[in-house]
Amino acid sequence: MKEAMKKYTLIIFVNLLLTLTLWGGTVMKEKLEKATFGGGCFWCTEAIFERVNGVHSAESGYSGGDVPNPDYKQVTSGLSGHAEVIQITYDPGKITYSELLEIFFKTHDPTSLNRQGADVGTQYRSTVFYHNEEQRAQVEKVIEVLDGEGIWKDPIVTTVEPFEAFYKAEGYHQEYYENNPNQGYCRIVINPKVEKFENVFKEKLK
Repeated sequence: MKEAMKKYTLIIFVNLLLTLTLWGGTVMKEKLEKATFGGGCFWCTEAIFERVNGVHSAESGYSGGDVPNPDYKQVTSGLSGHAEVIQITYDPGKITYSELLEIFFKTHDPTSLNRQGADVGTQYRSTVFYHNEEQRAQVEKVIEVLDGEGIWKDPIVTTVEPFEAFYKAEGYHQEYYENNPNQGYCRIVINPKVEKFENVFKEKLK
């Protein structure tokens, strides 16, 4: 009888533990939110946001075009209408959307139309794809404030577009900077951006 009770108690405990684990996972998923930014080459923006505390993932991909499931060649041709973007999954309890916007605007040139450095074309446009009306309002307010402060001599040309779809880029684009630190583009272009970000946003680093 005692053995049967022990087994019964153990079964109840295991079921309770599984329930709590599953419930905890569901709560965590519900807490996480999405942000989608385009700031030129996605290798650069991904390298920056992967270092931000509160960001669970930053994936490189394509948004804003007319062709479903585009590949890199189609996007870089400039004919598909997509922008190179990163899709950020973050914990708003650790970092807010407005803080992500601050990092975004301070780590690329939002006044350069369809261009970031040597990367030219609409696929490299400065853009924010908002996932809800609250995000749209925040983006528009940040742009208004930054333009009013005259931080840049030219006006901000960042487009604010409704999010419709995100197409994850090919595997070799993911964590490109981390996997190819000695590649020329990484050393010459991305390294200085990452170093500047780490100096300016020390308190936001993982």
